[in-house]
Amino acid sequence: MASLVEKRALGASGISVSPLGFGCMSLSGTYGPGDDAAGVALIREALDRGVTMLDTSDAYGFGHNEQLVGTAIAGRREQIVLATKFGNMRGPRAADGRPDYVPVACEASLKRLGVETIDLYYQHRIDPAVPIEDTVGAMAKLVAQGKVRALGLSEARPETIRRAHKVHPIAAVQTEYSLLYRVDAEETLKTTRALGIAFVAYAPLGRGLLTGKIVDPASLEETDARRRHPRFRAENLAHNRALVQRIAAIAQEKGCTPAQLVLAWLLAQGPDLIPIPGTKHTERLAENLDALEVRLSASDVARISAAIPAGAAAGTRYPEQQMAHVQV
Repeated sequence: MASLVEKRALGASGISVSPLGFGCMSLSGTYGPGDDAAGVALIREALDRGVTMLDTSDAYGFGHNEQLVGTAIAGRREQIVLATKFGNMRGPRAADGRPDYVPVACEASLKRLGVETIDLYYQHRIDPAVPIEDTVGAMAKLVAQGKVRALGLSEARPETIRRAHKVHPIAAVQTEYSLLYRVDAEETLKTTRALGIAFVAYAPLGRGLLTGKIVDPASLEETDARRRHPRFRAENLAHNRALVQRIAAIAQEKGCTPAQLVLAWLLAQGPDLIPIPGTKHTERLAENLDALEVRLSASDVARISAAIPAGAAAGTRYPEQQMAHVQV
């Protein structure tokens, strides 16, 4: 059984974090309108409960999320491992990994966050027009300057990770990973394990699908991005909900919620796994953190894995246009 007191290492960076981090994206409008005051309070509550890693990006709310996180951590910087990202763009250039852009993006993030150093700085999306060696070389200069402590990549394919790691040690790779979204993640995990890199699992609850609470896509807010996601379309949702019901049955046996079961399953994959569930609700934060109390045997883990086999979900994990920018 894990606890927030126990720590998980970010590769060989010397940085360690709580087994569950907090993903802040949803606080800036991705899944419907946010409330800044409530968001700040929720981040502080997560810190009060022992969470030590906060995950944000300059892409969330076009910089709004970094400003929100900056407000929340004011006066508490020493408690936090702060992760942010750059290079996930809107417009014709979907990703920007140009070496001259890297320090510009970093300075803007530092200003919004109100800090002098970013603990873990990710390239959010890989730029196919720029060799990864050039981008990571520019990121490494930020480490030398003391503006960044460790480097990460998000949604990078195994070959890209290996090439990047030769330029500068990569501390963490972030990829979507849950019982519903396993194929890319489990392939990437082979490479991160071989290289001693931490794996940060975003959307570990399948963007809410695995909680069992999303019954009808029409119930989602008009501005909720999930309305555009194939796995939430009516023709796919019924199939995916049937998969989730298998998990709900096991969770009932274990005396926990489906969300807690799937988070415990991820945590049980190994000490190099760090899920970063996000939420806008206090009660969901408490529920997620209580996943650390769920005990799973090896046979439990195998049974849960078999309940939703890799690739069983219907629909891609992003709309078609966005799928072109993952695993690059």
